[in-house]
Amino acid sequence: MAKRSVTGVKLKRLEARTRAIQGAFRLSFVAFCVSIGFVVVATAFPQRRDLVKLEEKLKETQQRERAAIAEREYHQIEYRALREDPEFLEIHARDRLDYYRPGERVLKFRRD
Repeated sequence: MAKRSVTGVKLKRLEARTRAIQGAFRLSFVAFCVSIGFVVVATAFPQRRDLVKLEEKLKETQQRERAAIAEREYHQIEYRALREDPEFLEIHARDRLDYYRPGERVLKFRRD
């Protein structure tokens, strides 16, 4: 019976070592997965910053484009009015040349 108890003790020690090795393996695997996660996140941050910068640049470009389109439309409307509307042409010419009719009051406003 002494032989069985020695064998049983050795078997229990072996099982305990196996459990300890398995626990250490699991812990190292979790640490490895967490470190891989940190690497992925760390490499994503510079790309995210670049994306934000590019989006801001796109918004600024779109604003400048809208301003240019609005200015072009204004000039097209003014050009069409000068060609087709004699009253607008008269008003525009009198304003540029500072002409006025006798007895007429002209008010001018300065633009800032």
